[in-house]
Amino acid sequence: MKFILLLVCLLTFATCENWAVLVAGSNTWSNYRHQSDVFHAYQILKKNGFAPERIITFAYDDIATNIKNPFKGKVFNKPTNANPGIDVYEGVVIDYKGASVDPAVFLNVLEGNKSAVAGKGSGKVLESTKDDNVFLFFSDHGAPGLIAFPSKYLYAKDLIPTFAKMNGKYNKLVFYLEACESGSMFTSLPNN
Repeated sequence: MKFILLLVCLLTFATCENWAVLVAGSNTWSNYRHQSDVFHAYQILKKNGFAPERIITFAYDDIATNIKNPFKGKVFNKPTNANPGIDVYEGVVIDYKGASVDPAVFLNVLEGNKSAVAGKGSGKVLESTKDDNVFLFFSDHGAPGLIAFPSKYLYAKDLIPTFAKMNGKYNKLVFYLEACESGSMFTSLPNN
């Protein structure tokens, strides 16, 4: 069901100038689904016309080569009884890996702060304008007022001011947040 909603959101943006920031906030084999979901979203975006240079991806990137992975170098999102499914890892460009999957890096990417992310990954930041649409997708664990990254938390009190700083950076913005207690992150959104 969640991917039907995700697809509807993505197809709504399919004919505009679009940007996307995709974040798998976890690491380790036991959290396989978060990276798998983000890689699947990347494939859906590309298939529906998003320019790869306007997709910014965060993933710890420890699943495809994990010792427990029976299909080395591959990640699947929807296995079937007959086979493991379609490899959603192939062709995904991961801009921020390992320790760079961090709340501060994420917020700086959203704000378009290139100097703050220099040396932390690809250096790609959100360079959208008031005429562009922005799709944010975050998949990981959460609790009241926070979402998790591999070694730190992002608190609502730090996320909300970032939206205010993004004023003039989008026409429409959709934030698809797949985490427990995700609604608690948006109790005091700014007017924009």
